Amino acid sequence: MEATRMRAADLFAKGVSQADIARELEVSHQSVSDWHTLWQVGGKQALKRTGGPGRPRKVTDGDLAKVERALERGPKANGYPSDLWTLVRVAEVIESTTGVKYHPGHVWKVLRRMGWSRQRPARRAVERDDEAIEQWVNDRWPRVKKTPGRGTRGSSSKTRVGSASFPR
Repeated sequence: MEATRMRAADLFAKGVSQADIARELEVSHQSVSDWHTLWQVGGKQALKRTGGPGRPRKVTDGDLAKVERALERGPKANGYPSDLWTLVRVAEVIESTTGVKYHPGHVWKVLRRMGWSRQRPARRAVERDDEAIEQWVNDRWPRVKKTPGRGTRGSSSKTRVGSASFPR
């Protein structure tokens, strides 16, 4: 868009009408009118880009590098009892590192900006012994597993149930 505004400024200087400029640049008449007002006040410089839209970020890229180094050390190194990051904990680290307070519900935006993604811990006990589990499944389980008794549904032997008479 800045290049289009610069072309419009050149056309303003040549005395081309606003309607002709709008047609040539394929923009609205209102845009050309707004640009012309700015051009009259500040010249071509007034039509230069003013920066990105929206509110400036609270945390700079330099601050993010500090936060990332703190997060990479791990939760325990940052004074937490377990080795698990939560949004609340990350928000506290951001605040202690940069002085900027974030609501935990918005911390994921900062994490995504740093290139981090959500990870869930594996739900396995540290004490888990896979060899012992496999041995139990192969040796012990067949002996303790219940099997259907004779004459019940699902039993492998075919038994005949006699006919019963019921009162009417």
